[in-house]
Amino acid sequence: MTLQGKKVKALFKQAMHVIPHGVNSNFRYWGDEDTLVITRGNGAYIWDADDKRYIDYRLAFGPIILGHAYPAVVKRVADVIKEGTLFACTTPLEISLAERITRMCKVDKVRLTNTGTEATMHALRISRAYTGRERFIKFEGQYHGMVDYFMFSTASSSRRSLGSRRSPVNSPVSSGIPKGISQYVINLPFNDFERLEETIEAKWGDLAAIFVEPILGNCAGIMPKPGFLERIRELCDKYGIVMVFDEVKTGFRIANGGAQEYFNIQADLVTYAKALGNGFPIAAIAGKEEIMMTVEPGAVAHGGTYSGNVIGTAAANATLEVLETESVIDTINQRGQVLMDGINDILTESDIPHVITGIPPMFGIMLGSDQEPHDFRDYLTGDGDLYEAIGMELCHRGVMPEPSGLEPWFLCYALSDEDVTETLNVYNDSVKAAKG
Repeated sequence: MTLQGKKVKALFKQAMHVIPHGVNSNFRYWGDEDTLVITRGNGAYIWDADDKRYIDYRLAFGPIILGHAYPAVVKRVADVIKEGTLFACTTPLEISLAERITRMCKVDKVRLTNTGTEATMHALRISRAYTGRERFIKFEGQYHGMVDYFMFSTASSSRRSLGSRRSPVNSPVSSGIPKGISQYVINLPFNDFERLEETIEAKWGDLAAIFVEPILGNCAGIMPKPGFLERIRELCDKYGIVMVFDEVKTGFRIANGGAQEYFNIQADLVTYAKALGNGFPIAAIAGKEEIMMTVEPGAVAHGGTYSGNVIGTAAANATLEVLETESVIDTINQRGQVLMDGINDILTESDIPHVITGIPPMFGIMLGSDQEPHDFRDYLTGDGDLYEAIGMELCHRGVMPEPSGLEPWFLCYALSDEDVTETLNVYNDSVKAAKG
């Protein structure tokens, strides 16, 4: 049974004529029968071209922290664009946004850009320039954007491609990546203290940075073990390595100050995007003054025609203002906990082994095992086929998480108690249908 109604099918066919596979990001392609065309969103809902409503738990893969078309954000953007949008000069909106980020996230300096990919790309260059070293560590199942350096052993990789835990293999997730780039990347299993320590002790002289998603934003919201992030911090201090928190997904979503506030750990550099602008294109690199000041005109490059554009900075200022003045995160936590508990009860009553991972603003579900996953390899031992079957049943019934269990459920401020109740009723029906 296809997800596409008559109008969606016609529009998707039209898109296929002019856009490869009908989408402008591979992650949006669900196959020729199920890829959707969405025409509008409001609050916690989106509607497809056939006017079918969905309660949205994808939220554009995380950016929508307040709700679709959130009035305070839309009004701010509408007001400012009347005076122009791009000037190749600093604007007051850039200054106020940087001040908000430094205050909320306890960082010294901020540079603005447009996407999470750009932010992590620049953070890697800054780290290399600051240390004079070239290699870096990342963790399996973590995704840091569409830069060749980062596209090894992401959540798109298969278990068999990763090699042994003692000697992980850099698994490229795309054709077109030069083979030589892999020599600069070291992938390790997340939460593996032993691999982390032995690798750094052996190779610290070559290591510019350690990139880490504090919570696995592309692998079911898996949490760090107690002490793991702290140990990264200690080793970076000991060996002069730049600790980079990739907060493209956790930033302004799990706490007003992001993962740094949530875990009480200060990184050297932090990357932000997604929830920063509630759906408008805006991103940032932030961090300690000494490292950020490595960026220098004519010496260490950072630039972008659209960096700090009026639309993105106005949206981000409005979004952060709401976060600071209203109980956004507390509300999301409360409703998200009810949703997590309800899903847990439904799966328990259905005799499906499972673990609920992550935290209320971004949580995941592992089926087929009752052993908590601590890394990407652990998660891949679960029953992904059953998860996808339930996910597609949910979509047919008007509740839309990502059908792949690797992507967490994201919640927004606009989600109501009634939406949570409806979601749980639909989840119960979907589990029964998927089990046959």
